[in-house]
Amino acid sequence: MDMTGSRRIEAPRERVWEALNDPAVLQASIPGCESVERTGPDSFAAKVAVRIGPMSAKFGGKVTLSNVNPPAGYTITGEGQGGAMGFARGGADVSLVEEGPTTTTLNYNVKAQVGGKMAQLGARLVDSTARQMADQFFDRFAAQLAPAPATQTMTDSIAVPPTPTTASINTRANASAQAPATASGRDLGAMLAAIPRQPYGLPLNIWIGGAVMLVVLALLFVIG
Repeated sequence: MDMTGSRRIEAPRERVWEALNDPAVLQASIPGCESVERTGPDSFAAKVAVRIGPMSAKFGGKVTLSNVNPPAGYTITGEGQGGAMGFARGGADVSLVEEGPTTTTLNYNVKAQVGGKMAQLGARLVDSTARQMADQFFDRFAAQLAPAPATQTMTDSIAVPPTPTTASINTRANASAQAPATASGRDLGAMLAAIPRQPYGLPLNIWIGGAVMLVVLALLFVIG
C-alpha cells in the first residue's frame, strides 16, 4: 500500500516539528489511539484500536525515527501487531516546508504492508480505511495547532459614557436655572383637570394599563 499526500497547517514550521515529536499531541491526533509513550530519543510505543470493515482489533506498535533533520523532517518506520487480525509494517518520509512565518506544508509518502486476516479484506478496503484515518489524523493535528480565536471582553463591547466633570455639571445647572419655565404650577393643574376621568366610559387606569400591555407585546414581537 502506497499513500502520498500533503497538508497545509497554519502554524510555524518549528511549532509543527515540536508537535510531531510530542506524545500528547500525537495521542490526541491518532484516531482510536489509547496511548503514546516515548521509549527513547527517537522511538515511541503506541496502542491503537482499529476497525476495518467488519473486523476490529487493538494494535500494539513500535515506531522508530531516522534521518532526523529538525525542523525539516524525518523518516518513520514501525510495525504493529493486532493479534488474530494480523500485522502492519512500513514506513513514511515526512517533510516540512515553510510557506511563510505562520504557514507550513507537511508532505508525506507512506509505504506499508499488511498481513493476516487484514490482507484477506481486500486492498481497496484497507486503502480507503488508511486514507480515512490519515485525513482524521491531520484534521485533529491541525486543529491543535490552530491559533485560538480572539475573544472580546464585556468592557470592550459596552460603551461606557464619560464621567461628567464638576464644570459640566455646574454649566448645566446654570443653564437650567436661567431657562424660563415651560409651564407654571397653575397651568399644569389646569392640564390635569382637563383630562377626562373616564374617556369613552372606561376608567383612566384601564387605558393606561392597555397602553402598557401594547408596548410589552410590541417588544415581545420585536425581540422574537
